[in-house]
Amino acid sequence: MNPCAFVNFISLLACEIADGKSADELAILSAFFTQLGDTLATLAVFKD
Repeated sequence: MNPCAFVNFISLLACEIADGKSADELAILSAFFTQLGDTLATLAVFKD
């Protein structure tokens, strides 16, 4: 996948997820996805 297309897709997805959510809901979702990404990165390191 083209890196720019991937960035655009992620931005569009974030906008769609954010639509209709409160600031508190967005903060929870942000924390969730941050922890998910960090955990996946940690697991990737240990697979090598």
